[in-house]
Amino acid sequence: MRGYGGSTVVRGGAGELVLMWVGFPLLGAGLGAALTAGSGWLADLPWFPFQGWLKLLDRLPDERAYPGGAAVLALVGLVVAWVGARERLTVTVGRTDVRLHRDGHGRDIARAAVSGVFLDGTALVLLDADGGELAREKSDLDPEKLRAAFTGQGWPWLEQDPHRAAYRRWVDGLPGLPAGANALLRARQKALDDGRGREAGELHGELARLGVVVRDERKRQYWRLVPGQR
Repeated sequence: MRGYGGSTVVRGGAGELVLMWVGFPLLGAGLGAALTAGSGWLADLPWFPFQGWLKLLDRLPDERAYPGGAAVLALVGLVVAWVGARERLTVTVGRTDVRLHRDGHGRDIARAAVSGVFLDGTALVLLDADGGELAREKSDLDPEKLRAAFTGQGWPWLEQDPHRAAYRRWVDGLPGLPAGANALLRARQKALDDGRGREAGELHGELARLGVVVRDERKRQYWRLVPGQR
């Protein structure tokens, strides 16, 4: 956490970047060498993926197979590190607004529109005056640094979700939802099950426009209505 031009910036530390850019490729290289060592045995298992690659490694002499196997998985580690670095959330808190920046895109939210800020597990949540969510951003940022950043700039930090008791677990066809919300929740559940986080986030925004607030627990969806929608 650091100050910048009167604002407070919270982002992941340098250790996190080192872990991603050094640790992931090294882990990949080690895994590649291990797969190379067992490539002959693994290639005989019909259910194991990458059969063609394993058979190729098994045919190569060791002095070519081990560097090749390690290099391929190290490259995969670099790709994972690149994706992880882009997905890191940076929060810049000022007196009048907050900027949430991730994956090359930034979003500004005015202090005047926010009635409360809190953490729901690993998600940073900003509420509007009606009880709807202006933002819900998951991250690995330090909770105490986030709390200090917002309170230090005079934002209304909450120790817990004031609407937590209003959530109900979503069950397909359950009454009480606005028209169209059930179909969106159904599509979002499939996106969660398939690991399509970006699509799940987009559908979260669509539900918010209908006055439905959604939170997740282990790929289970819980919902509540914005108080004005009840």
